[in-house]
Amino acid sequence: MTVRLVVVGGGISGLSAAWFAAEAGYAVTVLEASPRVGGKLQIDEVAGIPVDVGAEALLTARPEGVELVTALGLDDERIAPTTTSAQVRAAGQNHPLPARTMFGIPSDVEAVRASGVLSDDGLAALAAEPTLDPLPPLADDVSVGALVRARLGAEVADRLVEPLLGGVYAGRADALSLRATMSRLAAQLESGGSLLEAARAATDVGTRAAAASSIFTSLRGGLGRLPAALVASGRFEVRTGVTVRAIVGTPTGFALECGAVPVAELVEADAVIVAAPPAKASRLLRTVAPVAAAELAGIETASMAIVTFAFSDVAPPPGSGLLIGSGERLATKAVTLSSQKWPLDTGGLTLLRASVGRVGEPLALQLENAELIALVGRELRPLLGIDAVPVDARVTRWGGGLPQYAVGHVDRIARVRSSVAAVPALGVCGAAFDGVGIPACIASARAAVDRVVAGGPVRAQ
Repeated sequence: MTVRLVVVGGGISGLSAAWFAAEAGYAVTVLEASPRVGGKLQIDEVAGIPVDVGAEALLTARPEGVELVTALGLDDERIAPTTTSAQVRAAGQNHPLPARTMFGIPSDVEAVRASGVLSDDGLAALAAEPTLDPLPPLADDVSVGALVRARLGAEVADRLVEPLLGGVYAGRADALSLRATMSRLAAQLESGGSLLEAARAATDVGTRAAAASSIFTSLRGGLGRLPAALVASGRFEVRTGVTVRAIVGTPTGFALECGAVPVAELVEADAVIVAAPPAKASRLLRTVAPVAAAELAGIETASMAIVTFAFSDVAPPPGSGLLIGSGERLATKAVTLSSQKWPLDTGGLTLLRASVGRVGEPLALQLENAELIALVGRELRPLLGIDAVPVDARVTRWGGGLPQYAVGHVDRIARVRSSVAAVPALGVCGAAFDGVGIPACIASARAAVDRVVAGGPVRAQ
């Protein structure tokens, strides 16, 4: 018999869930409220050149992203970075990002010394950490910032950890969960000891995992091709412009109320996977899984924007880009030198993208596009020595795009999944669960499908 599964949300998590569910034999429909699928994977043209204006890279240390690319027949389209040598802005100056750090937590004192990013006092505090009283075994979750400040000093937190975590989560190190953002390091600290030595052990594990290839990969023409390839597989149906307003249980499964109230459409399904941002997922789960809905409502999100520039006749510093801490008091939090990082055909133009927006910093994002382009353009002068009028520029906004993994996030997600698990044929996935990176989103989609297949009252045949 045909088992109908509806996926709510057409980002990479929802599309991956649809792919896996179709593979398991379900008849799948994806309902996406916006006019396009792909979520934060999107390609736009700047100066006539197609570029990613959302996520731009897959982490290869986790296999899920590369495995999906392979399954889609896109292995021959993969590209590797031409450089991954980044810089970090600290105390008004640019420094090489020290080698062998984990989200900015150093594992090699000499590498930090060589970068020049810390003062003599900051270096002394870092080097002395292994001589401090050992950390007790990690029993409860802590914020990354609090742990780093206590063990390695404020400079490491502000000049290294804050820029790295801010770049990935648009969040604050002092609020982000160690267990949720750095699970490998948290595992090393379960027996206590030295933070520096734990970071060294965790970094060594990650280095070995990525040793066989580049740590990042993308696709020729942009990683934003991935959603289109999933849809083009023809394994599932996609409907865009369909807003799901509520999910209710029925004797045979679920009914999804879609569209405006006067002309509401009822979509029936045997199984449902919700792959929406936490606020929307909370509203949709309110009736069928109220505990999960309440927990998801407590997850804060950060908005951000990507400002992409094309320049002629400029010479940026070498490397892949620059990370900037909140202490620098700039709107720009990171710059990727795209035409130096990736093997792009730009016709001699220099392409770069700047990230703007941190949690609790809404002012820059309230500017009109032209004003935001002008602001970031002014900041590129002290940051990279670029003082030129761009050939073209584009602003892409991601409202509420990055969930914040607060202290206790891992336990919160466990409660969400426990609540959902009590409802047969219901699943949840997305960036709010196990990581904001593409492989983590794909893994959460696989886990949601596996749970629905294993636990639902109706099995695909």
